[in-house]
Amino acid sequence: MTKKILILSVFVVASCGLAYELIAGALSSYLLGDSVLQFSTIIGCYLFAMGVGAHLSKYVKDEDVLARFVDIELAVGLIGGVSAALLFMTFSWMAAPFRTVLYVVVFMVGALVGMEIPLVMRALNSRQTEFSELVSRVLTFDYLGALAVSLLFPLVLAPHLGLVRTGFLFGMLNIGVALWTIYVFRTELANLAGRMLRACAVLLALSVGFASADRMTSWGEHGLFGDEIVYSTTTPYQRLVITKWKDDLRLYINGNLQFSSRDEYRYHEALVHPVMEALPWARRVLILGGGDGLALREVLRYPNVEQATLVDLDPAMTAAFSKREELVALNKGSLTTERARVINADAAQWLEHTDETFDAVIIDFPDPSSFALGKLYSVPFYGMVRKHMAANGLVVVQSTSPFFAPHAYWTIDATLREVGLRTWPYHAYVPSFGEWGFILASPQMAYKAPESYRLPMRYLNAQTTREMFAFPPDMKPLAMEPNRLNTQSLVHEFEQDWRRVIR
Repeated sequence: MTKKILILSVFVVASCGLAYELIAGALSSYLLGDSVLQFSTIIGCYLFAMGVGAHLSKYVKDEDVLARFVDIELAVGLIGGVSAALLFMTFSWMAAPFRTVLYVVVFMVGALVGMEIPLVMRALNSRQTEFSELVSRVLTFDYLGALAVSLLFPLVLAPHLGLVRTGFLFGMLNIGVALWTIYVFRTELANLAGRMLRACAVLLALSVGFASADRMTSWGEHGLFGDEIVYSTTTPYQRLVITKWKDDLRLYINGNLQFSSRDEYRYHEALVHPVMEALPWARRVLILGGGDGLALREVLRYPNVEQATLVDLDPAMTAAFSKREELVALNKGSLTTERARVINADAAQWLEHTDETFDAVIIDFPDPSSFALGKLYSVPFYGMVRKHMAANGLVVVQSTSPFFAPHAYWTIDATLREVGLRTWPYHAYVPSFGEWGFILASPQMAYKAPESYRLPMRYLNAQTTREMFAFPPDMKPLAMEPNRLNTQSLVHEFEQDWRRVIR
């Protein structure tokens, strides 16, 4: 019976150990971007720390194995359980030491987790278990626990519980293992009452944290964003937060500002109307991204548009901007109009499987701050876009800032040209972002910037349009290589450009 209890403990502690690693990787990716770098360095640090812990386990005396196992479960349950909350609060209120705290926490948890399995194996070995059976059972349940969490974390835990509450949940599981071990081996453990009291105290603290996780998240996000949070949710794809200050609504995705209602009209007029004014015959328009419905709002102002198809990955985004009163007022109900067709799907996969063609394509993805986003700015992706364009059609791409991220901006231009599109780069000043860039492209059309607009505009006129297509010396074109899928040079250029700005 005691052997079965120890084997079952291996399954639980393996699940918890991987969960803490995934939480640290996901949280750092949300907050710092560049998911490949974050996961790679965290996994490396965590595995190294596990090696250190495994080495340190040899200094535990045989007669103290069970006692030390209980102590380690209490420590890893407490530190791992509060890790997500601690890291989030650190980033929100004390951004400077975040990376230091991140890797210290990862190392501490990894070292403690690295001691667990060797101690369990020694406990089983002392109960006269054959070595071959011992290794087989322990490693089997260790890997099964890892498999269970690797599936549950992205599909259930992160999107439905959130990272903070998930951390507390696995912390409580570690304490549950400690309490069960204390009970089963009560005749072999000294200071039974003291250990039980400590375990119950940590379990109570983690339970309180689990119950108040939403409040902690809101408090942390208030420190991060400053303004009142009117809507927030974690989806399988991203963290969405909408804030409000007086009449200013702001959308943040994974902590990055997407728009401010005070000046979003500048961005969306610049994105949409240079294309649509040049295509008075356009009937079918495709919008990739733009789940807030703001670009769609501008497209639907044109009576010649019979249908506008919007493809956005996250149903939570389009649902919020279709139902919440203040957001519907902002996009003028564009997502629920008869001429709009909203599809929640991965843009690349959707393009691959559709045979539709469009007169105009408007690409409004977030900046290429990760490899998942970088693929949507790649040669293969733009090649697919071209296949679905009318010969005299136009595509426009949100292309980050030619002033703050010039290497990234001109990499996007080079990528569009690589698939045989003629390009016309331009830029506009949006107060919330500064100088921002767009790139128009077409397979055949000879584009000329509009000198007037059929519709009334708040920002665009003949003069501002001329200025948009003129680049001053400090935003001159750069010779860059296209963004290919196997190298994703754009993500590296983007990170380096903005790192130089921060410095």
